[in-house]
This record gives sequence, structure tokens and C-alpha cells, in this order.
Amino acid sequence: TLFRSATDMGIMNALIAAFTLLVVCLPEIKTCCSSGRTFIFPKESSTNGVIMNPEIPLELDAFTLCMRLTSELPNDRDIILFSYFKDGDELNIWREVDGRFSLYFRSSDRDSAVMFKLPPITTFSNHLCVTWESSTGLTAFWVNGERSVRKRYNSGFKVQPGGVVILGQDQDSVENSFDITQSFVGEICDLNMWNYALSCEQIHNVYKGLEFPKGNIFDWNTLSYTVLGDRKST
Repeated sequence: TLFRSATDMGIMNALIAAFTLLVVCLPEIKTCCSSGRTFIFPKESSTNGVIMNPEIPLELDAFTLCMRLTSELPNDRDIILFSYFKDGDELNIWREVDGRFSLYFRSSDRDSAVMFKLPPITTFSNHLCVTWESSTGLTAFWVNGERSVRKRYNSGFKVQPGGVVILGQDQDSVENSFDITQSFVGEICDLNMWNYALSCEQIHNVYKGLEFPKGNIFDWNTLSYTVLGDRKST
């Protein structure tokens, strides 16, 4: 009995040690912004926004866009998350009035977009990524490191350079014609963009705040931007 008890104690101690090691080795999940900068959009507005200055032109046959965002806007309203306008809407990302998330190329017609059912944006930190590749048309949204179902969208399409990227507003003309009922209200940070599709492992690393490739279109740590209205950066 004593031998069996000692053995049982040894097994228990080994399990405790293994469990403790597992907990210690789990990667820390990043829930706060990686630098001191956060874009704060304090209220619905037809003027507040951020013009983003890309490091290279948005001439894209693939891309990955990631950001952390929080919002308490109601679910019965469109919310613009990313607006790239050239001669028209070249690349837009939305939270739709029905709660779905969408990607549009060169159109504002809902029938031309690809839609995804995702968890809602909340007052807590939400990490959102979008990936798309022209060669296959494969498109996916990622929420807190988890990938949605993949859908085919606009294979063979190429995003054209020469437009303007704005956060917080939907452009109906270059840097203008904003609709207050579609404006973003909340916080955005850790926005990075690449001209290729990141791998699953790389997107997990972006979410967790681990090592990942520098954004070659937008890099949050070296971001160049211009403020519109009374949008705040902290």
C-alpha cells in the first residue's frame, strides 16, 4: 500500500509539473495595442477620418489587412472599416447593416460583394484580418486568430494604384462626400497591410503579438497619416 501510494504521488507530481509547464509555455495573447498610438473616433461624424499614406502603391493581386478595433455602435447600421477610393470604390471593407462583414472590389453594390458571418465587433479588443488572392479568388476573414470559411471572390482581379485610403469614413469621391450614418465610431490600432496573403501561422503571430513580417504597405510602427476633423490619436 505504501509503495502504491508513493507511486501515485509520483505520478500526480509529474502531472502537476507537466500541467504547470504547459501553462507557462502558452503564448501570451495580445489584447492591447502594440505601440502608444491609437486612432480614436469619438462620435458619429461626416468629417472625422484618417488619410493613410502607403509605403508602396496599392497595386494588388493579393493582400492581407489586419487591425485591432473596438466599437459600441449598434448592429442595425453600416460601419465602414476600410475605404480605398480611386475613380470609385476600389477596395472597401464593411460591417453590414445585417451584421455580416464584407469585401468589395470596384463596386458599392451589395450583390457584387463577398459576405461573411462573423462574431460582432464589441467594446473589447477585436483582432480582424482579411486575406485575398487573385490567382484563386480565395478570400477569408480572421477574428482573433480564427479563420472563417474561405470563399472564392473575383479571381483574376487586380486592385489598381493611385487612390486614397481613409479610415473612419466611406469615400464617395476622393477624400470627400462622407455619410455620417456610415462613419466608424470607436478605436483602431495595430493596422498592418501586406501585398500578399499571410500564412495561417503568420496571422496567428500577428494576433498574438509575436514575430511577423513587417507590413510593406502599412506598418503600424512607422505609419504615415493625416488627420481629418477632430479624430484623436493617443
